[in-house]
Amino acid sequence: MPTEIVEIDFPGGKRVNAQVGPFLVTTDQPEKYGGEASAPAPFDLFLASLASCAGIYALSFCQARKLATEGLDLKMVCESDDRSKMITHISLQLTLPREFPDKYRDGMIRAMEQCTVKKHIHNAPEFEISLHPAAG
Repeated sequence: MPTEIVEIDFPGGKRVNAQVGPFLVTTDQPEKYGGEASAPAPFDLFLASLASCAGIYALSFCQARKLATEGLDLKMVCESDDRSKMITHISLQLTLPREFPDKYRDGMIRAMEQCTVKKHIHNAPEFEISLHPAAG
């Protein structure tokens, strides 16, 4: 069974860094939450991962069919509940290239529905939190 490991460190203030394979992903909190707004907040990265995942499926759909991608554009609009501050609706709005064939429209939607991040939201993993004493 493959295992994904993300290592986290705390460089100071409200910043939290994530080492994801060879990449360092930096985060910070907005100033209103005590951060310096020096990097995206973790939740912003969550939203970006959802939108960019859908985007790669749209791009790959076009590339696999040798369709033009000039003008391809994706916007994700999130609506949230004022009281809970939780997102209640997400709309992925894809602008198609000018010459995009009508026969591929339904296929494009099916391709974007395959987004792995979206699938993980619909089929949420089980979470476990454990505490360990510091070494040494």
